[in-house]
Amino acid sequence: MVSAPLSSYLGIDFGTSGARAIAIDSQETIQAQIHYPFNQQTPQIWQAALFYLLQNLPPNVRKSLQRIAINGTSATVLLCDNFGNPVTAPLLYNDSRGVQVLEKIRPIAPPEHLVLSTTSSLAKLFWWWETGVYSPGTYFLHQADWLAFLLHGQLGISDYHNALKLGYDVGDLRYPDWFPDVPGLPTVLTPGTTVGTINPEISQKFDIPAHCLVCMGTTDSIAAFLASGVRQRGASVTSLGSTLVLKLLSQTRVDDSRYGIYSHRFGDLWLTGGASNTGGAVLRHFFGDEELVRLSQGIDPNLSSRFHYYPLLKPGDRFPVNDPHLLPRLEPRPDNPGEFLQGLLESIARIEALGYGKLQELGADPLKIVYTAGGGAKNLTWQRIRERLLGVTVMVSPQTEAAYGTALLAKQGLVGC
Repeated sequence: MVSAPLSSYLGIDFGTSGARAIAIDSQETIQAQIHYPFNQQTPQIWQAALFYLLQNLPPNVRKSLQRIAINGTSATVLLCDNFGNPVTAPLLYNDSRGVQVLEKIRPIAPPEHLVLSTTSSLAKLFWWWETGVYSPGTYFLHQADWLAFLLHGQLGISDYHNALKLGYDVGDLRYPDWFPDVPGLPTVLTPGTTVGTINPEISQKFDIPAHCLVCMGTTDSIAAFLASGVRQRGASVTSLGSTLVLKLLSQTRVDDSRYGIYSHRFGDLWLTGGASNTGGAVLRHFFGDEELVRLSQGIDPNLSSRFHYYPLLKPGDRFPVNDPHLLPRLEPRPDNPGEFLQGLLESIARIEALGYGKLQELGADPLKIVYTAGGGAKNLTWQRIRERLLGVTVMVSPQTEAAYGTALLAKQGLVGC
């Protein structure tokens, strides 16, 4: 009997500290995983990471690729010329210079709209417009849009997950009537939509089939949700990466810029939540990987810490406290590093609990269970601390990598989106 030819589907995740690629087969089994770390965010580094990941896929996987999708960090944006060349440094997901133009957005956007955030994509667009950098003939792209362009060669398209913080109406699937008349905005498509076949130069360079399709992508946190396989109302995924991101599956849509809360369309339901600047980046600032493991093992998760911090590396948070001037609170710092770590872990968990509480206070479905993705999912001590503070079962997602969720998007198309 002749076995069926191998088919591979590639998901690529661009996060805050590196890029990852995961290829799956028709049974959704992982065939390959590759990681490319970086500590700076420039288009040149992104392109180098993308090409490294493609080059280092096993040859049999590259030759069997059928579809590719890419996710990027939400509200990380850049401007390009009509050849796709970046004309600016990117403004990252947590860049809050939009505070300078919020008063120009308030008169046109509805009250409490998520674009009324200093870090929204629209605030960054306005900032570029006010500084004279953004002009006719310039394309406004999200990180995932530009990276996908490198593969399919078509400018001026995005997906409605990435376009949410730009102000795109994911309920009516169009730019709203109040939206300013700005040139160079992307046409917005459904995540997973096929854009076209891979660029012939990329096909030849990396020995990828010419018929391989490139699809519209998503954001990193939604990719992590897709990876979990969660589909029931009241279930949530907390991504514990460099930052803390909550996504709760709800029948009710909740949007409130006062708390940095927004909802993504997810089939007939909504993924409601937000992203905080606290998270693993703070932990790694103070502790190495081995130290985190060792000290965590010495913590009793059933005992409360006497320290109440607000762990940030610089002023400003987005959710559940949306305040660009919020000061980090990391004092007092005990001499015992284990106590300090416990205080940090519990304080981040307390912010997580505050976030879920705010979602339900505003009408989202009651929280029933939390799945965990990201590097922090490996810390079982932290899991038990979070379970105690959240009051529901907390467990590790079956798949914790956002790249896996993006590979599912490539393979299945819409995947309930």
